[in-house]
Amino acid sequence: MSDSRLSGRDLAAALIVVVIWGLNFVVMKFALRDFTPFQLGTARYVLAVLPLVLLIRPPKIHWQWVVLYGLCQGVGQFGFLFIALKVGMTAALASVLMQTQVFFTALFGFALLHERASRPLQAGLLLAALGLLCFALNYASPGAADSHTTTLLGFVLMLGAAAMWALSNIVARRVQRVAADYSAPAFVVWSSLVAILPFAALSWLFDPEAVRWQWTQARGSSWLAVAYLGWVATIVGYSLWTSLLKRHPANRVAPFSLGVPIVGLATGMLVLGEAITPWQWGGITLVVAALACVMLGGMLQRR
Repeated sequence: MSDSRLSGRDLAAALIVVVIWGLNFVVMKFALRDFTPFQLGTARYVLAVLPLVLLIRPPKIHWQWVVLYGLCQGVGQFGFLFIALKVGMTAALASVLMQTQVFFTALFGFALLHERASRPLQAGLLLAALGLLCFALNYASPGAADSHTTTLLGFVLMLGAAAMWALSNIVARRVQRVAADYSAPAFVVWSSLVAILPFAALSWLFDPEAVRWQWTQARGSSWLAVAYLGWVATIVGYSLWTSLLKRHPANRVAPFSLGVPIVGLATGMLVLGEAITPWQWGGITLVVAALACVMLGGMLQRR
């Protein structure tokens, strides 16, 4: 791992990932017009592995880590996320709530890996808890029942998606310990393969028969959205991000993720015309402040 500053190429890669992942949520909304959440999960990961799975050898790590990561990051994270966006969550707000994975990762790291929370992380957890309280109060405020953009169920499912992302982070940390020289693109491609059958089975079991084959009539724009999610957001995005984390300390790479909710908020409001309530703005402010406290506070503390 390099201790030097990010090169121009690495800086460009980090910014590309921020834009890719920030646009991700609006693209998901477009795809969900013609796909059920489980159909979208299946299609996303089919495109994510083809044709690369035929060209890239499996990573040199035990298969259990590939399966576990694929179930947590693939089926868990995106299963919850797609359902949340379908039943009651805006793309703008989803881009912010997804970043609470930082705090779930800290809690899981404490419980499973016995990692201690630094002072900035403790302050960030407090701010994040207050932010989540603001989001919850939004559904208890007068007129909340009339909201057509988000629901309490969508909010809870988004937290589930963030928690599953955090679990996948714990898996990735364990993989880094047992096989530090593994191939990041190979790990992403082969773990994506794991998610296909579970998503297909969930679609067959839970999608109503009337919509089971609606994907065959999907619009071209929806298929382009699926291609973006499979090839750009999954393969390009996760490969670039994992490669950056392998070459540089996490404290130099992680702060770039602060740009994801900014891009997500802007595109959700501008492209989809999504509205945000005062309580939600309060929650957004506190969660972003919590992220900044953790990511930037740690850097200042080390100086």
